[in-house]
This record gives sequence, structure tokens and C-alpha cells, in this order.
Amino acid sequence: MSSATNQIVAALQRLTLFWRASLWKVAKELGLNPTQCEILTRVAARPERLADLALALGITQASLSDSVAALASKGLLRRQPDPADGRARRIVATEAGQALAARMPEAPEALQGAVAGLGAIDAAGLLRSLTLIIRSLQEAQAIPVQHMCLTCRYFRPHAHDDPVRPHHCAFVDAAFGDAALRLDCADHETATEEAAARAWAVLAEVG
Repeated sequence: MSSATNQIVAALQRLTLFWRASLWKVAKELGLNPTQCEILTRVAARPERLADLALALGITQASLSDSVAALASKGLLRRQPDPADGRARRIVATEAGQALAARMPEAPEALQGAVAGLGAIDAAGLLRSLTLIIRSLQEAQAIPVQHMCLTCRYFRPHAHDDPVRPHHCAFVDAAFGDAALRLDCADHETATEEAAARAWAVLAEVG
């Protein structure tokens, strides 16, 4: 690896260690483990099927079932029929689960402060770079596909000449910039492989 690559990897590793330690601390204070925290946070934001949730978290359905059962026994989650498929069931947060999830920070406070302290250009560039890294890992099948702009059929990268807001979202019919790229969007609809590949190529090529 080049020197720059080594330094970037080292920085990401340090951030991961910091995040993991912070998550363990929060989980312990709430009487949960980190996996249970992540499950509750996701389900509180959007009910999900067991299989979809396991894929998103990168764990087996058996492991997920154990964690869901533990959360259900605490009165934080429950299963209910999926309105889109009567044969399937999805996991939803109870009122107690929603209340507990609301107490969980989205990220360590120190990290949120550090990111918030970035200038607009640096923040946009960082989000763009992270989006490309995540998409590359998805292409390599190293991580699950997320509901991100680069895999959405509504995403039009560099559709406008405006350097501040070059991209376009066909779902809301609006232009936006790198700082508004989404890594997990509730309105995401999966693009074809060809369309996603074109979007990735355009975003990666145009600086």
C-alpha cells in the first residue's frame, strides 16, 4: 500500500476503535450489548424483516434471532405481520423500545463535535470519499448493500452545472451537493446493476 493509503487505513482503524469503545459504554449503561443497541436503533427508525435486518447488519439470522428474542423479553421489540406480505413478519420497536432508542446517541459526542467542526468543503469531500469507499466495499461483496444514493434509481450524479449542487434526486426532483449524499435513505429504491455502475463511475470520475 502507498503511504497515503496506509495513513488513511490507520486513521479509520483508530476511529473504529474509538467508536467501538464508546458503543460498549453506552450499551452497558442501558443494560444491552452493542449488537442489541444497533438492532434497536435501526428498528426504531424503520421496522424491518428479520432477513433484511440480518443482511444489513452482516450477521446470521440465527444470531439475530437470539438478539431479537432478548430484546423482546425486555419488552423493547415485537414481531408483527408485514403489511406488504401476509406470510412474512417484521420486527418493530415497542413504545419502551422507541423511548430507549431515543436515548442512544447517533454517534459519540466527541466525534459528532469533531465532524461538525469541519468546514463545508471538507465535510462534503469527506462524505463523498466515504460514499465511494463504501460502494467499493459493496462491489467487492465485503459489506451488505446499503440504501445509499449510489445504488438508488433516483440518483443522477453531476446532472447539473452548478458546482455547489451538481447532483439530482428524481424522487424529490431537486438538486443537491456532496454534503447531502445519503448512506441510508428511507426513500431508496434499488437501481439496476448497470445504472448503479454508471452512477459510481460518474461520481468517482468527476472531482
